[in-house]
Amino acid sequence: MKRATMTLPNDLSNAVDEYMRAQEAPPALTAVMQAALREFLRERGFLREYRPLKITPKGDSERSDVSVNHDLYLTGLKK
Repeated sequence: MKRATMTLPNDLSNAVDEYMRAQEAPPALTAVMQAALREFLRERGFLREYRPLKITPKGDSERSDVSVNHDLYLTGLKK
């Protein structure tokens, strides 16, 4: 993780302070700056949108313990 020190002009500093005060649970300044930078870079094509991995089941093994005993099934020790 990279650490940076920033100097904000008065208009940005005031806007950020106002935004944080307007929130029901004011976020940390770091969170606000990271969110703003992510949006800025995403809009310009430098940051891909986060998409969680989606895994869909293939077929139905009719076995209820595969998530626990998957290694045994893969090695053929459990049939």
